[in-house]
Amino acid sequence: MKVSSVIVAAGKGTRMGAEKNKVFLNLIGKTILEHTVAVFQNAEIIDEVIVVTNDKEECQELLSGYDKVTNIVDGGATRQESVKKGLMCAKGDYVAIHDGARALIKEDEIVASVKAAEKFGAAAVGVKSKDTLKKIDKNGFIIKTVDREFVYNIQTPQVFKLDEIKKMHTLAADGSFTDDCALAESFGVRIKMVDGSYDNIKITTPDDLEIAEKILKNRSMI
Repeated sequence: MKVSSVIVAAGKGTRMGAEKNKVFLNLIGKTILEHTVAVFQNAEIIDEVIVVTNDKEECQELLSGYDKVTNIVDGGATRQESVKKGLMCAKGDYVAIHDGARALIKEDEIVASVKAAEKFGAAAVGVKSKDTLKKIDKNGFIIKTVDREFVYNIQTPQVFKLDEIKKMHTLAADGSFTDDCALAESFGVRIKMVDGSYDNIKITTPDDLEIAEKILKNRSMI
């Protein structure tokens, strides 16, 4: 069985306030994207890595030393379109779709999600919500409290059978899906939730970058 990974790194860094794609920002000596790709490069369960970006030349230079990176693909106008472009280059039986800005993913979380997908057909990494959640009406008034025991904050990777998720992306009329689980859910796919880590943040703002630096420094001290 072969497992591909599609790393989506075609953002613009608007919320980061950067003049370039946030994945090219420095995070303790390497770019955010290099940290992300390195985890998939080192994971034995991953056979190939496809990176989707709007900065192809910079990525090619940056990732030239990662031999599992088989394709660097131009991104699309939306995340959904970018993922679809990456999927079209993948050759695995399964594919792990991951946000390029989630540089703190661990190898064991990748392995757990892939194995869960093998067993159940599809899987995604996430963490239980720490907060008390409320459902509101259209006027902003609380209707009820949601039982957080059954509520997760979704992360990536999200793992699917490659042929199935490619077909779903091809058939999806609505191009606004920002999450591949949501797309798969719209086709009735059951997705197994895999417990991840609260460290697996998406680095989106300057505060996130500071948090990521602290997490990596703590890891290096263990």
